[in-house]
Amino acid sequence: MCGRYELHTHPAAIALAFGLQHPPDIHPRYNIAPMQDVPIVRLNAAGERELVQVRWGLVPRRARDPSIGSRMINARSETARVRSAFQNAFRRHRCLVPANGFYEWKPMPWGKQPLHVGLKNDAVLGFAGLYERWLSREGEVLDTCTILTTEANALLRDAHDRMPVIVPPDDYERWLDPADDQVDDLLKPYPGEAMVVYPVSTRVNAVRNDDATLIEYSEERKPQDAPAPEHTIEDEQEALPRQQRLL
Repeated sequence: MCGRYELHTHPAAIALAFGLQHPPDIHPRYNIAPMQDVPIVRLNAAGERELVQVRWGLVPRRARDPSIGSRMINARSETARVRSAFQNAFRRHRCLVPANGFYEWKPMPWGKQPLHVGLKNDAVLGFAGLYERWLSREGEVLDTCTILTTEANALLRDAHDRMPVIVPPDDYERWLDPADDQVDDLLKPYPGEAMVVYPVSTRVNAVRNDDATLIEYSEERKPQDAPAPEHTIEDEQEALPRQQRLL
């Protein structure tokens, strides 16, 4: 599962990591949430890599109502190739979603401890994603994306049984190329030994909080010194569709 993530790498470093011709016009974001605009890397009509902003929550091309995107923030990699909602995008519109890390919530005796998950070297990484273009009857254009997930590696299993698919840099070209259909070997858990997990502040529970302190290490709280937070992840998720309440 991937329901919240962050991206703070300098634009020039993002351009270098993803083979972009120019640094993208983006700024650090530490609490990226579903239904927000997010940057993705894809191939343009000329076969060159470009970074564009799309809405997180895929709206299938044949959907009648774009609100379905709120239920399509993730796609199971095991079935995305054959599910009607993702089949076209998997075949023709694969993309990479740049990130420095993502958040999971680990059950604790006093509640849920938010965790930050990233690479040990803090390098920018690429989630395997799919994108799609939806057109309304009135001609409205909406570009959207979803993040593929796979079973969690041993490092994350205590927090959640799913994790985003992370594509190794050497395989970016294969993943982005719609002519290459042999990509199922990439849809697997990323090696836990290359990753690091640590607790962060419960301030990340509220989407309105978006600053660098959210990715700082924060000691897990004990029952005796853990007053109920003003706004919990459960509070926030109750306002979301059921399919998103899986963090």
